[in-house]
Amino acid sequence: MLLTPHDRLFVLTGAGISAESGLATFRGSGGLWDGHRVEEVATPEAWEINPALVWRFYSQRRRDALDARPNAAHFALAQIEQRLMQESGNFYLCTQNVDDLHERAGSHRLHHMHGSLFESRCVRCEQPFPDRAFHEDADCLPRCGICGSHVRPHIVWFGEMPLDMDAIYRELNLATVLLVVGTSGSVYPAAGLVHLARARNIRTVYVGPEEPQNADAFSEIVLGPATQVLPSLFS
Repeated sequence: MLLTPHDRLFVLTGAGISAESGLATFRGSGGLWDGHRVEEVATPEAWEINPALVWRFYSQRRRDALDARPNAAHFALAQIEQRLMQESGNFYLCTQNVDDLHERAGSHRLHHMHGSLFESRCVRCEQPFPDRAFHEDADCLPRCGICGSHVRPHIVWFGEMPLDMDAIYRELNLATVLLVVGTSGSVYPAAGLVHLARARNIRTVYVGPEEPQNADAFSEIVLGPATQVLPSLFS
């Protein structure tokens, strides 16, 4: 992919890039996450019904993420960020993933639109804070040190709005190239970003092992594992 000094690259990554590091995806695991239906562990209703189950589930996801390692695709994106930030500053990475593999690979200009697995927040104060603990004891679930309210994972669940969509749209409006990596094209509003980009005549490129559901919105599709495609995409 040839980028000129005037290009501004917006990258959107999805579960596929983390799957290549061994992290399970909801879409690719028979409709289940670790044996749980999404309605049981990843919705506001699930939290209201059984916060202990939700915390056990996300504690296991924290364990899985800590065991995972960034792969060649994560490192390739960190390297192109470093190059573009030195040359022009024209780079922005938006991820649907809640793990920290991008950060551990060296990415800095990064936004987690669906929250962060290693942050929690008070349901009342709404202020996220770093949290790498495993909250698996139903009798000792975390509470806010300020107001005493329950603390939940800082995750955007199904039925909730992604974080800071206004900033995402601002960055997309500035972009000349949208690169989408490892998404199914089925989760909105993320899947709608490519349609907005095409309407603004932004070049749209997809990388993944199979075509996404919104494939018709892309001007270019490169099929293959991101770990194989991305390291050579910008060379």
